[in-house]
Amino acid sequence: MTYLLALDQGTSSSRSMVFDESGAIVAVAQREFPQIFPQPGWIEHDPMEIWRSQIDTCREVLAKAGLRARDLGALGITNQRETTVVWDRATGEPVYNAIVWQDRRTEALCEDLRARGLAGAIHAKTGLVLDPYFSGTKLRWILDAVPGARARAMRGELAFGTIDTWLAWQMTGGRLHVSDVTNASRTMLWNLHEGCWDAQLLDWLGIPASLLPSVHPSSHVYGETDADVLGSPVIIGGIAGDQQAALFGQTCFTPGMAKNTYGTGCFLLLNTGEQCAQSQHGLISTAACQVGTQPAYALEGSVFIGGAVVQWLRDGLGAIGHAGEAEGLAASVPDSGGVVFVPSFTGLGAPYWVPSAKGAILGLSRGSTVGHIARAALEAIAFQSAALLGAMTRDAQAPITELRVDGGACANNLLLQFQADLLGIPVVRPQVIETTALGAACLAGLAIGQYRGVEELASHWRADRTFLPTIGRDQAASLMQQWEVAVRRFTGSGEG
Repeated sequence: MTYLLALDQGTSSSRSMVFDESGAIVAVAQREFPQIFPQPGWIEHDPMEIWRSQIDTCREVLAKAGLRARDLGALGITNQRETTVVWDRATGEPVYNAIVWQDRRTEALCEDLRARGLAGAIHAKTGLVLDPYFSGTKLRWILDAVPGARARAMRGELAFGTIDTWLAWQMTGGRLHVSDVTNASRTMLWNLHEGCWDAQLLDWLGIPASLLPSVHPSSHVYGETDADVLGSPVIIGGIAGDQQAALFGQTCFTPGMAKNTYGTGCFLLLNTGEQCAQSQHGLISTAACQVGTQPAYALEGSVFIGGAVVQWLRDGLGAIGHAGEAEGLAASVPDSGGVVFVPSFTGLGAPYWVPSAKGAILGLSRGSTVGHIARAALEAIAFQSAALLGAMTRDAQAPITELRVDGGACANNLLLQFQADLLGIPVVRPQVIETTALGAACLAGLAIGQYRGVEELASHWRADRTFLPTIGRDQAASLMQQWEVAVRRFTGSGEG
């Protein structure tokens, strides 16, 4: 049997998984790594720590599976997107910490670009909303803030990459400076329609082209790892940003199919096929996983704080000892008791886009308990996702008939039932909820010819449980209205 290795480099941990040919998980290894908060709104990672934790999990998972590197057909990389690293080409040393996708330090730079009247043109070229979320302004900040960085970049001494690029560089001793279309499409430097780095965007942001990696389809034989990394060379056959990888792992291969990943944030993606749909309702257009030469696209809505609200219940409020206790605490009350939690700790993402928003808990009474707050926290994840799906339906001008779900928080049955109730459509959890890693493995397997095509992959997908709506549409609409009122009251914004 040929096995596939997936490197799943996330926001709070690095994981590695081994899959067999049918897509079943053979072994998993995971390591958390520190989050760095230099000041409010700033979030960083140590790139070397990302690399060490990732390669340690690779070696650990092979040992757990009783395999050696030579037993692997290929490996795939999937990663937290937008997070930005700049390093020295000669030494491989980062010039600064990785600036994380959640980081808001470049809001002033974004405002300057808006004032220059560039927001519309940037959106038209990239499909993205002008926001600190994306890599371009983070890269500009590093070049401006790190002494000597811009001069070194101009001399061709530095390299830029999102985390996929950084890992591929490390695994090949600097031989590969590569990325795929999904990650490139998140930088705000990639022309989504022409499929290339855009000279005008680079000029507007003051970014030398010499920094940039070469870009390939998501399923592609990029090269081989150095032999000393895992014990023998392994083909790197797949690279995709985590959310596009999850869309692929959920086998949402047909236009109109959608998935929502409940991780640190929530990310709802709708396959739009060969059509690059432009949102009129606060969503972004993005590249979907590309297999072969034909581009593929998706509409995406991003919730900045999804499962992270459960971490806040644990670490900030001290309401629970571990994340798994959130469901029980929320279930200890029949409803939220009128409490509405707007968890905009790092601004509000789609479809609202209020970068300056802070979190708020509204509707507290003398009878409110920590159970009501926990319930409202879980419901907030579903409310934000429902707002996204509403916007997506309006953009697609076609009904979405089911939502496939994955990610750590989708183990929470209460959350998924409330999600189905709000949406009025089936919410389907697959047997393998690690669909991000699965997507990366499948992309790698396709690249080496292990699978005949996407149809074969679709035949492997299995549902675990389907959550059906249990409340009427009027009640669901009333609940959504309460949420939108809370958002508008607190931010002066609101969609729909």
